[in-house]
Amino acid sequence: MKYLLSLPPNLADQFNQLEDKPVESWFSTSDPPESKLGSGGGTAHLLNAAWQQFGGAQGGFFDWVKEERSLMIHAGGQSRRLPGYAPSGKILTPIPVLRWARGQRLQQHLLDLQMPLLEEIMDQAPNSYRSLIASGDVLVRATGELPQMPEVDVLCMGIWMSPERVSHHGVYFMNRQSPETLAFTLQKPSIATLREKARDYLFMIDVGIWLLSEKALKVLMKKCGWQDGEQQFVNGVPDYYDLYSDFGQSLGSDPEVLDPEVQELTSAVVPLPAGEFYHFGRSRELIESSLALQNQTQDQRRIFHRYIKPSQDIFVLNSRTDLSFLPENRNCWIENSHVPETWSLSDSHVLTGIPQNNWTLTLDSGLCLDVVPIGETKYCIRPYGMEDVFRGAVGAADAKWMGKTPTDWLLARGLTLADLEVEPGTDLQKAPLFPVVDALDGDFVQWLIADVPTDHAAHRATYVSQRLSAEQISAQARLDRLYQQRKEFRQECLPLLARNHSQSIFYQLDLAALAEDFAETDHALPAVLEAGSHDPIEQAHDQMFRAAVLRHRGDSDWKAHDRAAFSILRETLIDMAKNQPVTPQRKVLSDQIVWARSPIRLDLAGGWTDTPPYCMNYGGRVINVAVELNGQPPIQVYAKPLDRPEIVIRSIDQSYEERITRFEDLGNYDQLGASFAIPKAALALAGLLPDFSSNPQSTLALQLEQAGGGIELSLLAAVPKGSGLGTSSILAATVLGALSNFFELGWDRMEIGHRTLVLEQMLTSGGGWQDQYGGILPGIKYLETQPGLDQRPLVRWLPDHFLRHPDQRSRMLLYYTGITRVAQNILGEIVRGMFLNSSTHLPHVHQLYHHAQRTYEVVQGGDYDQLAAMIDRTWHLNQALDEGTNPPSVAAILEPVVPYLGGAKLLGAGGGGFLLMMAKDPEAAVNIRQQLTNNPPNDLARFVDFAISDTGLQVTRS
Repeated sequence: MKYLLSLPPNLADQFNQLEDKPVESWFSTSDPPESKLGSGGGTAHLLNAAWQQFGGAQGGFFDWVKEERSLMIHAGGQSRRLPGYAPSGKILTPIPVLRWARGQRLQQHLLDLQMPLLEEIMDQAPNSYRSLIASGDVLVRATGELPQMPEVDVLCMGIWMSPERVSHHGVYFMNRQSPETLAFTLQKPSIATLREKARDYLFMIDVGIWLLSEKALKVLMKKCGWQDGEQQFVNGVPDYYDLYSDFGQSLGSDPEVLDPEVQELTSAVVPLPAGEFYHFGRSRELIESSLALQNQTQDQRRIFHRYIKPSQDIFVLNSRTDLSFLPENRNCWIENSHVPETWSLSDSHVLTGIPQNNWTLTLDSGLCLDVVPIGETKYCIRPYGMEDVFRGAVGAADAKWMGKTPTDWLLARGLTLADLEVEPGTDLQKAPLFPVVDALDGDFVQWLIADVPTDHAAHRATYVSQRLSAEQISAQARLDRLYQQRKEFRQECLPLLARNHSQSIFYQLDLAALAEDFAETDHALPAVLEAGSHDPIEQAHDQMFRAAVLRHRGDSDWKAHDRAAFSILRETLIDMAKNQPVTPQRKVLSDQIVWARSPIRLDLAGGWTDTPPYCMNYGGRVINVAVELNGQPPIQVYAKPLDRPEIVIRSIDQSYEERITRFEDLGNYDQLGASFAIPKAALALAGLLPDFSSNPQSTLALQLEQAGGGIELSLLAAVPKGSGLGTSSILAATVLGALSNFFELGWDRMEIGHRTLVLEQMLTSGGGWQDQYGGILPGIKYLETQPGLDQRPLVRWLPDHFLRHPDQRSRMLLYYTGITRVAQNILGEIVRGMFLNSSTHLPHVHQLYHHAQRTYEVVQGGDYDQLAAMIDRTWHLNQALDEGTNPPSVAAILEPVVPYLGGAKLLGAGGGGFLLMMAKDPEAAVNIRQQLTNNPPNDLARFVDFAISDTGLQVTRS
């Protein structure tokens, strides 16, 4: 997919370099000079320019469209109503870190927050949609899994909103009898019109996100003058055509504007789940929308720091402020600026780009100030009013600039438009009103912004000597200098943020990006968060942040901090078990055998959300199903009493045995290469090591004698290593189940699953909770936990009758690929990302979390085909999180059978092991079996029969 941006010319030329975006996938351009294309013509121009860049030599325009999907964002306006971000483009407007969100960056901007939803929409949309179009000055949010998207020519995203808000935007109307079908669109309809239409129609706000098929693109391009035969526009550039008033209002079953070609296109509207819409087109909206975002939740459990700001409508970003804010300082935005204590602020200010200074300034209410670097060393000073729109004739009586007419402002300074050689009819945007100086002087700035300035000939001369218009500022701004100043201010603030972590957003940030920023400075690392006085998960975040900083600095000590982060999580969970010690008491008869057996699990949705620390921060959601293989539960454990005080462990499948008589040999489960690590850790948890015993003894022999004698454990795991079926976790749970029965520990399945989570931390292998619960609990189920250290899930069993039906059952195929991949290294890297709140990891895991809820609803509906699509979606999300999930060797297995599949996924962490395939129909299943049986990828690959387990873990005595 290609990312296409329409930007102001100055920014378009530097975007990839400034934002470090790869030119292979990111492309930006601007509309041709002095041309009026409209939003439709601008879309056509952007697509044509991108085709010329990426595929012009490879074939025709629509050949490229067929091959390459595009995500387009229009952000090329002049930003008259948001002057502070006109030079760098509204789409790069910095957005404050939200107090209730994790994984955001100090340097984030509007584009960063827009992209996750836009990418998710494009990712889930049917392949028939070739382009997505979005607006660059709004932020659209949606919580929950996106709904299924119909295949039409134009698909529009909408949000339910009140008539008062809807009336200021484009509005979709849908017939109440067919609410998914677009009837017509109106631009900014009155409340009266909405009231009249509401009798027969539903309405939603147009959030500016459209998906277009190839057919729709052909119509749009034609309307803009595209000649497909000549592969160019009739007039060399697109004709003027508006996407919303021309194209949009011609869509639907009963459009307001009649255009037969557009009306032939099918269209639909999809409401975004719990959708939110924030506009960033005006100066005041910077504050209003940011405040609304910050207050999106009042749930204090989701607000991570414990500081209550005196005034929430003051936003300070990438800045140094030395003054103390007063109650009257309301509605203030300070970004990339220094505001010393010698300044006097009022309210309603937007302050941007102001370098370090020692000026003495007084700013009246509603006054804004922007300083823009020009050339190598110069600055342009732009004062303006909060409500200024920079539209209309500069000499008009109703022209407004800083609360008065430009004529009056000049007159107060002994100047006229003639002195500036500016015609009264010049548009405000083009009027050169803003002085360019070699050095910034506070007295001169005060003279510019004063309501009643002193008569100052030198300032007057400085002002007249060199000036730029708002339009020229955007064209001539030195964006690299602007970016560098912002970075310096941001990095200067880092130690203060760290010191005040309990009152700041420090540990909820994307610590991976923060560490990179921190490492570039000479700042010392912040003080270590001490155990006992801080939440253990926050301590782990702290240690992983230190590791990342030192790693970037090339300091080998990073490994110690990395280990410490994992150790804090591990010890926290292990301590929970140590605080609940047990007293093992063997009451098995000498000739009895305890027999425990478990099925394995097939994970269908939500994997990775069950993994600490993610589940401890957000809760986890998974759907999986317990199945037996070849008619048997493949995980089996036998526990037999011994008269002598020793432990014997045997592996039936590996033909290996170990005898244990000392604590040292039982407690080496966490050492590299230790044999029988799982049963040893399980025996420890069962109270045979002093740390976990309520009555510890000095030797293992004494501990066993107190428990009633020795024990012989025999293990069978009839599943290949690296299967992706949760084998090791289920084996651990099965051993614990056998020991609970053998030693009368009284653990139910929920406790066994919880102690398995502890056991895996004891082994230092980590892992989540879904594998063990997936195997020891029967059938297909939805498992959900709440945030916190205790991760015992709530279980909801789901209907499985539709999967047991012979027609559907024959369509589900389990295939061993013969390829193995150990999940521990993958797990470690992803857990690091979780500890660092990494924005390259968390969004994907969030999608998996929401997708589990959607899959739950699908399974409840008993629709096999939809479930197949959900399973396919799960694997797609897994691949986005870990690109090694689908290696070429696995892709080669799937390639010949793709036409027969409704969905497929590698189970577990992927990369190898077992492959679950959901055939489109019984005949397709036969074709898949024939293809892979006749052409196996290796000597080990094979189909394996499976059946849903009705029992889960079973423990019996002979």
